[in-house]
Amino acid sequence: MSFDDSPLPPGADSWVPGAAPATGIEVTGPDPAWPRRYDYLAGRIREALGWRALQLDHVGSTSVPGLAAKPVIDIDLTVADPDREQDYVPALEAIGFRLVIRQPWWHRHRALVADEPRCNLHVFGYDSPEPIRHRIFRDWLRGNPADRDRYAAAKHQAASEANAGGEHVMQYNARKQQVIRDIYHKAFAAAGLLEE
Repeated sequence: MSFDDSPLPPGADSWVPGAAPATGIEVTGPDPAWPRRYDYLAGRIREALGWRALQLDHVGSTSVPGLAAKPVIDIDLTVADPDREQDYVPALEAIGFRLVIRQPWWHRHRALVADEPRCNLHVFGYDSPEPIRHRIFRDWLRGNPADRDRYAAAKHQAASEANAGGEHVMQYNARKQQVIRDIYHKAFAAAGLLEE
């Protein structure tokens, strides 16, 4: 398993016009309501998209019991072709989502957000490795409390440093990257996806 660390194509911008990364990173203690919020959101997404929603997964920190997180539900949505935004974006906009990120060069990724409850919806194609990686990471943290706690500490430190520096969420994410990569490496090796 490898990661695509190639730079953005020249002149490319991930953010759609009018959208920008958030500042003021809030990492809170685990909330037992997060799985119910996912169930609510997933039900609305399935109703809006019907069979076009090939798969939905609760991923990210709110999907791991006992893990501190930003109080935002992360969901991976798999569709046939993320480039065909007309097949899913209008239906999602009708239930309160907004398209904020378009990255056709990176696994054809799109991201939409909703405010109530707060949600980041990541859209990938059926052939993308990212949803698989996200599930492996989630399941590893669920089964390995020491790495879960290590990741929680990295999140708190990254949030503190990003907020002190007036940084946005992408810079907060970058501050956690080394710990994330270390945990991914262990999880991939344990799954037989890497030679140790």
